[in-house]
Amino acid sequence: MSALPGKAGRKLFEKHLDQYKPVDPLYEFYTDAKGKKKRRKRAIPPGLSARDEKILKSVQKRAHYLDKGFSILGFRFGWTFFIGLIPVVGDAANASLNYYLVIRKARQADIPSWLLQRMLFHNIVGAGVGFIPFVGDIVFAVYKPNSRNAALLEEMLRVRGEEYTRLQAGEAIVASTADQEDTKDKGVSKNDIEQAKPGSGLVKGEVVPAGPGSASSPPNTLTSAPPSPPAKKKKSFGFLGLSHKDAD
Repeated sequence: MSALPGKAGRKLFEKHLDQYKPVDPLYEFYTDAKGKKKRRKRAIPPGLSARDEKILKSVQKRAHYLDKGFSILGFRFGWTFFIGLIPVVGDAANASLNYYLVIRKARQADIPSWLLQRMLFHNIVGAGVGFIPFVGDIVFAVYKPNSRNAALLEEMLRVRGEEYTRLQAGEAIVASTADQEDTKDKGVSKNDIEQAKPGSGLVKGEVVPAGPGSASSPPNTLTSAPPSPPAKKKKSFGFLGLSHKDAD
């Protein structure tokens, strides 16, 4: 599989930075009919294998307790804040926990290398500021690298599920073009398949429920191996909103 070039990846996250702010990875908030603010667990994106669903749920739960498990006067923080108060040893322990409990688990979802690099960057930033006595622990608690990484994984798997659903609906696989909207209208681009790996983790006979808006459609059943990514590399990443110019 071809990796997304580092330059293009940086442009993507700079452009869509707000999408990856550290929201609660496990819960989302909503307003009920009476105007009261309540929370509920975040919905798992449709179109995913049981393996990917399990990985995402695990990462979301771990990130929540590491970053946002407690609240005092509206300020949310997790176990990493308390651990980080221990000079030097606590910061090293946090960096290790963040990697082994979140990033290593996310890698099991067969994520692309550029996404793994971004997750490692978040961990390095968090570890770096954590070594600043006390103030660094506050900054670390606000930065919440685990929540950021959980959000990245959720977004990646959401795209994977969407692409799998489109393929199962019979959309054609087309060559990518510079005009991403034009490619999207014609079908699923080959480069989207390379990056998102729709159907990853599915086993023969596994049933994937239809996504929202397709309740009338029967569940998708995998009767053969997921579509294999084409070997030839392209310079257009449609599902990421990048053109071949961005990848140069």
